[in-house]
Amino acid sequence: MTVAIVDAYANPNAAADLAAYRTAFGLRSADLTQVNQTGGPITKVRGNVGWGQEEMLDLEMISAICPSCHIIYVGANSASFNDLAAAVDTAASLGAKVISNSYGGSEFSGEATIASHYSHTDVAITVSSGDSGYGVQVPAAFNTVTAVGGTTLKLKADNTRLSETVWSGAGSGCSAYIGKHSWQHDAACGNRTVADVAAVADPATGVAVYDSYGSTGGANWYVFGGTSVAAPIIGAVYALSGNTAGVPASLAYAPTAPSGSLYDVTSGSNGRCVRGKNTSVAYLCTGVSGYDGPTGNGTPKGTGAF
Repeated sequence: MTVAIVDAYANPNAAADLAAYRTAFGLRSADLTQVNQTGGPITKVRGNVGWGQEEMLDLEMISAICPSCHIIYVGANSASFNDLAAAVDTAASLGAKVISNSYGGSEFSGEATIASHYSHTDVAITVSSGDSGYGVQVPAAFNTVTAVGGTTLKLKADNTRLSETVWSGAGSGCSAYIGKHSWQHDAACGNRTVADVAAVADPATGVAVYDSYGSTGGANWYVFGGTSVAAPIIGAVYALSGNTAGVPASLAYAPTAPSGSLYDVTSGSNGRCVRGKNTSVAYLCTGVSGYDGPTGNGTPKGTGAF
């Protein structure tokens, strides 16, 4: 499948750094295309060190999970929602079946005006839920995207899964402005609930990222975390499944997903959502059996839920 990532600005070293990352992990050369938000040359977009690191994180997580995927990077002219939304539209027009977005901002009353840019038939759009703990961000709030929460993932000595809990920084909650989609059935939120699914995000159990742009002293390897890690991971899992048909009208990881296809994350918290004695909303900020806000329906166990 073709997977696109959307970020602001560009990393002039992106192609070379991705090649270095893939070589380090024994992967063949990347199938990478880079364009600006209108589909023109990426060289028309100015470089930015911070967003450049985000770009490398996203490119390398797609590479790690789906090494054979064709990857398109669409660099928005700025970090404004209008430019980022335009970049999402361009990614869809270029044939991406998965579009990963590792950014977000606080909800605002006019957010619905850009929601249509995050809805493309048969295209799975993943969005990070945020890294500031309990609270909803956009575009994760839009009910046409897969909002991706985060976990703390611990491994055994043989690198198999030992335990997984809610990462304290993952965003979650009940949207103030966006309505609930038909596939969401949780009781304590009348609007769109974030998140839908999750993946590793805790920087303490983070991932290796190679980035030379702006690094000092030749220290090009970093360990990064955040739901910026989780969103491209879930995007790549969608691509591995080969199934984005019907998205966003019927998201495949809904509660009807095959039994055992997701790991249920049942402990940990990302903040305080309970006020007084109303404990019915506790799942919005706490890992519980079944659906919860910080990790949604769980984390991928293979591709069956997608």
